[in-house]
Amino acid sequence: MRTDLVVRGQVDLAVRDHGGDGPPVLLVHGAGGNLEHWSAFAPLLAERHRVVAFDLRGHGRSGDAPWTWAGALDDLAAVCSALDLDRPAVVGASLGGMLAALWGANHPECPAVVNLDGHPVPGTPDQYEGLAGERLLAEMDRIRAAFATMTEALAQPLDARQVAVMREQHGRMAERYGAPPALFGDAFDRNLAADGDRTVVRPRPEVLATLRSALDELDLRTVYPRVRCRLLVVLATEDLPEQAGFAELTAAHRRGLSRDLARLAAGNPEMRVVRLDGASHAMLVEHPERVRALVTDMLGS
Repeated sequence: MRTDLVVRGQVDLAVRDHGGDGPPVLLVHGAGGNLEHWSAFAPLLAERHRVVAFDLRGHGRSGDAPWTWAGALDDLAAVCSALDLDRPAVVGASLGGMLAALWGANHPECPAVVNLDGHPVPGTPDQYEGLAGERLLAEMDRIRAAFATMTEALAQPLDARQVAVMREQHGRMAERYGAPPALFGDAFDRNLAADGDRTVVRPRPEVLATLRSALDELDLRTVYPRVRCRLLVVLATEDLPEQAGFAELTAAHRRGLSRDLARLAAGNPEMRVVRLDGASHAMLVEHPERVRALVTDMLGS
């Protein structure tokens, strides 16, 4: 495994080549994550594939740049070109899953793309089922406000004590999921950057602002019909603990999403939708073997 490679495209991109023989697979992490989040999962694929992960722009050790879908897709292309990845499959989690779908829409020669529970929330009212009217709009406004509060909090520089507290929280999160503590600790540390005598958590506020705007504009229901390669969409069936206060909204979103994806899959023989029972948005660390089995089946190995 080679680490800390730098690909120079529109921005500098930090890459980890996990090696392996066989057809190439590019792994794309979610918002607020980095390539460390694949460190336990990548070896499961490297048994039969050459596996590469990288830090998205504004994340981990990659450079900062405004978030645009076109720019992020150019970053994927730069990694593929620099590492000679010929027609890689693309597997993404959360934000990375959205990018995987967009890549598949733009690259019909791609063998397969996998979206692990990547869909913008809150979306638009027609994307929900079983919750409507003023109640739905109020809940959508409430979750937007929660996102704004969280973003504002993450934008504040941290002192050493605050960093230690957040690192401890990540350790408890790893324990909750039964994941190696180093997985969450290393991923947390990789998104830290110095700001004078204090520390900031990446992505920085200016990147987050452009990312939030891009997410608000994305409707994957218009993307999936353009994907001509094999397409797997894996859906969570459970809430994260952090979503407990929005259970009614998230349940309505899952129902609407399942409805819309079933309709799209009925018209596309290359599209497969799987609801992963007992799994939340953190399915990669909750059920790595189950996710690996789905992914390798889609990749034809």
